Amino acid sequence: GLLRQRAPQHAELMAREMGKAVREGLGEVEKCALVCEYYAENGEKFLAPEHVPTGVHASYVTFSPVGCILIIMPWNFPFWQVFRQAACGLTAGNTMILKHASNVLGCAAAIEKIFLDAGFPPGVFQNMPIAGSQVDKVLHHPLIRAVSITGSTPVGRHIGEVAGKLLKKSVLELGGSDPYLILEDAELNNAAQMCTAGRALNCGQSCIGAKRFVVTEAVYDQFLALFTAKMAAVKVGDPLNPETQMGPMVSVASRAEVHQQVIKSVEMGAKVPLGGTIPEGPKGSAFYPLTIVTDVKKGMPAYEEEIFGPVASVIKVRDEAEAVHVANDTPFGLGAAVFTQDLGRAMRIANEEIESGLVFVNDHVKSNPALPFGGAKESGLGRECGRYGLMEFVNIKTVVVKKV
Repeated sequence: GLLRQRAPQHAELMAREMGKAVREGLGEVEKCALVCEYYAENGEKFLAPEHVPTGVHASYVTFSPVGCILIIMPWNFPFWQVFRQAACGLTAGNTMILKHASNVLGCAAAIEKIFLDAGFPPGVFQNMPIAGSQVDKVLHHPLIRAVSITGSTPVGRHIGEVAGKLLKKSVLELGGSDPYLILEDAELNNAAQMCTAGRALNCGQSCIGAKRFVVTEAVYDQFLALFTAKMAAVKVGDPLNPETQMGPMVSVASRAEVHQQVIKSVEMGAKVPLGGTIPEGPKGSAFYPLTIVTDVKKGMPAYEEEIFGPVASVIKVRDEAEAVHVANDTPFGLGAAVFTQDLGRAMRIANEEIESGLVFVNDHVKSNPALPFGGAKESGLGRECGRYGLMEFVNIKTVVVKKV
């Protein structure tokens, strides 16, 4: 298909616009193709009427499109975030208007071109390169029937407020401060590898990036040594180089914000055994090293805040009970991971104790076209992907037929 044919160009475009390593960009485009295939294969089944016996001639539920959906998408996964909404919403029969982040407008135009070249009629999926200040006006338009946003919690809160006043459905996929629990019976080499992958992904600029590493004291020193070695081994460099595993951050301003969070944590008593310094480089370069912050305590930015960059906050705890408490001690609730070789224990913690929308066991958190994606608490409302994502933007209609 067109996505796979154009994957090299799209990966390069992401690298140039927001710094994503091309090897990650290629994977992102492939995931977009997979979500399109998923809904092509399952959409008809998901949208089929559901018959519900109620004692009359017929009673059933239908699923019909709501109309035009405004999708407000971020720069960090400029293709995937759009396609996982577009494939779902278009399958349901809706039309879509894309308001993309201002620094990835080339990606936005390329996405619109894919839909046009694939044969979608003009206007079914439309790129609207507007400023953020114009979004409220668009949302007020009577033909916009729903909105989906992926972004920060403050911005999502505002969009949700406006949509609520207008009685328009909203899906809000917002911030996260994902905890990874490393319990005393974890397979530590795997845990260190998955934690590194979860933190280095997209230079740490992911809502579901691994951010807080909650480690039981029995394995703390051993895990920290393994984790430090694996983080230090990640190849950082030119995002256009296919060997590069992690490119720069999106901007110098974003790097400065992350660095300040590290500095403030150190001023409050934290230590930095890896990274934590701004490297020398050409003017405008936004590279920041993979960084580990230890001796993290409540009240520090490394404990309290989402760090949207390649910084790992490592928190030592006594036992499982304290690990769960620390994991939940955040206003966010997007993703989490549990590392233990006792799968029954892991599933009990995942099912009953962690306050989040996703929990992975012995792996880093990732999205999947077939599984619902979304958060709890201040990480948002609603779901994307899977059948649950499709149900967000349909009119669920009850039909009852009485025979006379």
